[in-house]
Amino acid sequence: MMKKFLLLMLLASCALLQAEAQTQKQKVNVSEVKAVATTKAENYAELTFDTLRHNFGKFSKNAPRVNCSFRFTNTGTAPLIIHQAFASCGCTVPTYTKEPIKPGETGAIDVTYDGTDKFPGHFQKTITVRSNAVNEVIRLTIEGVME
Repeated sequence: MMKKFLLLMLLASCALLQAEAQTQKQKVNVSEVKAVATTKAENYAELTFDTLRHNFGKFSKNAPRVNCSFRFTNTGTAPLIIHQAFASCGCTVPTYTKEPIKPGETGAIDVTYDGTDKFPGHFQKTITVRSNAVNEVIRLTIEGVME
């Protein structure tokens, strides 16, 4: 009986120590948070696209390659760097501006859809763009009907 009581007390004290450690980890210096927030607000990149969706409409399976371009502007105050742009499948290939885009300047993500050996009909694909902008992840959409 005494062994059970001691074991129970040991477990209870361990639980209390764990809870206290978690509480101490969550304490944050408010002045540090304000300094980081101020820095981001004053110096940031922002990715603004003219449009997030492109519809190719109808096109022939005899000419299955179609292209479009998504134009964007860095509307922030710091250089914009696109880290990657990738499509939801291998039939869609994005290419993008690799150099940093200064505030106020524009760039483009060019997208090629290749429907070779694909079934005719409606398709919809997404392109995910990752950057250093405040809006870090943006999804672009292409769609159309291959007849």
